[in-house]
Amino acid sequence: MGGVGETIRDSVLFTTADSVISWSRRSALWPETFGIACCAIEMISAGCARYDLDRFGVVFRPSPRQSDVMIIAGTVTRKFAPVVRRLYDQMPEPRWVIAMGTCAISGGVYNTYAVVQGAETFVPVDVHVPGCPPRPEALLHGILLLQEKIKKSRALAGTPLERIAAS
Repeated sequence: MGGVGETIRDSVLFTTADSVISWSRRSALWPETFGIACCAIEMISAGCARYDLDRFGVVFRPSPRQSDVMIIAGTVTRKFAPVVRRLYDQMPEPRWVIAMGTCAISGGVYNTYAVVQGAETFVPVDVHVPGCPPRPEALLHGILLLQEKIKKSRALAGTPLERIAAS
């Protein structure tokens, strides 16, 4: 049987606040604009008029401090992995990562010492978009999957009641 804290946390007020917060987070995804390889061309074309990522609330931002989504699109070398991790660390919380393409997911055809075999070795990946390179429709599907993941998350779960009352 749950205590008073669990009863309050699952109350109508917190559930409604969680749904509003998750709605605002999933309706305004701001990915960082950088591309590493050929998958970046497909990512750029997904932002053009034919596919129009803006209708999903996706607006590309030029700085990691302004973005909440990192799309790793292409091959990451061992020399470049710490730079990508630094960019990830500069992003504000909450932040999400999409690994786009076979090279970002598993290293692709480049099974060499210089290529990182998957982006999950240096950043936590939320959504995988397979393909070589994946079509813009696949990236749109990945963004919709990320939005569903954000919708199911609870922003206030586990938050101490004292901290919520203070803000």
